[in-house]
Amino acid sequence: MKGDLFSSDHMVQPASTPGMSVQNAKSIRYVVNGEMMARQGAMVAFRGNLQFERKGQGVGGMLKRAVTGEGLPLMAVRGQGEAWFAHEAQNCFVVDVEQGDEFTVNGRNVLCFDATLSYRIQTVKGAGIAGGGLFNSVFTGSGKLGLICEGNPLVIPVTSQYPVFVDTDAVVGWTAHLHTSLHRSQSIGSMLRGGSGEAVQLKLEGEGYVVVRPSEATPQKEH
Repeated sequence: MKGDLFSSDHMVQPASTPGMSVQNAKSIRYVVNGEMMARQGAMVAFRGNLQFERKGQGVGGMLKRAVTGEGLPLMAVRGQGEAWFAHEAQNCFVVDVEQGDEFTVNGRNVLCFDATLSYRIQTVKGAGIAGGGLFNSVFTGSGKLGLICEGNPLVIPVTSQYPVFVDTDAVVGWTAHLHTSLHRSQSIGSMLRGGSGEAVQLKLEGEGYVVVRPSEATPQKEH
C-alpha cells in the first residue's frame, strides 16, 4: 500500500521505552508489563496479552465532570502488551509526577496513569456548588499521568504577587501549594443589567502553575 496514510508520520514504530509515551498529538501509547489505569472507553487499539477490568468505585465513582457531575469510570489494564488510548480526538499530554509532587486535575481531563500513582478525591476548596462542585483528583507519588485537553493548553505561572483567575469550566489542573477560592468579578447590579457572562472564577494564589484549556466546557454529547 502507498500514500500519505502509510507514511512514517502515521506508522506505529516498535516501542523504544516501557510505560507511557505520546504516540501523536491525539493519542497515548502504553507498553504494559503488569498493570496500569485508564478511563473506560478510551482504549482504541491494543496488541499482546492484555486484560481489561472495569473498576467499580474509587476514582470511577467520585471524579466528577465540572458541568454535569457525571462520574468518570476507570478500568485496570493488566498483562503484557501495548495499548493506545484517546478520547474524542482531544490533544494528549504526559505529566511526570515525582516523589513529593502533587498535581490536582479535573476528572474530565484524565486519560490514563501509572498504577504507581496514588490519588485522592476532594472538592476544590472555595468552589462549593458553583462549577458543578469541582470534584478533582489529587495525584501523588511517582509515575506518569496522561491527560487530554481540547486544543493546546495554557500553562500559567502563579506567584504570590500575581494570583490567576480561571473560568471554572476551563481549568484543567494545578500544582501543589496553590490556594483556591471563588472570585466574583461583577456586582449583582451588573449581572442584572446583563453583565459579561463571566461572573465567577476560580482564584489561585501562591507559587505554582495552573493549566487551562482554551475553551469552556462543552455540553455533554447524548449517548
